[in-house]
Parts: sequence; C-alpha cells; structure tokens
Amino acid sequence: MVGFLLWLLVLLLCWPLALLALVLYPVVWLLLLPFRIVGIAVGGVLELLRAIVSLPARLLGGASRA
Repeated sequence: MVGFLLWLLVLLLCWPLALLALVLYPVVWLLLLPFRIVGIAVGGVLELLRAIVSLPARLLGGASRA
C-alpha cells in the first residue's frame, strides 16, 4: 500500500517518471528473478548441509533444535 501511495505521489509530481517506473517494474522483476531462484537453491543446500552435519548429534540423543 505504501508503494502505491508513493507511486501516486510521483504521478502527481512528475507523471512521465511515474509512467516509466510503471513500465520498467516488470522488466526489473524479470531480470532479478534468476537471483531469487539461486538464493532459494543456495539456502536449500546450506540447510541440507546443516542437517547432515547435525545428524550424528541427533542420532546420539543430543538436544534438538527447532
């Protein structure tokens, strides 16, 4: 909601800039999408490594972390 209100403010002050932002937002979102996918994949790999490293302690009855 704040982003929309900010866009409306820019629309009132400088409408060409607001229209340019409206057109470029999907393009920037598409360009940043691969970085989000890589971030999710790296987070999953790190979580898997953490689970593998902590597996012996969990098997031996160590305190479990949630």
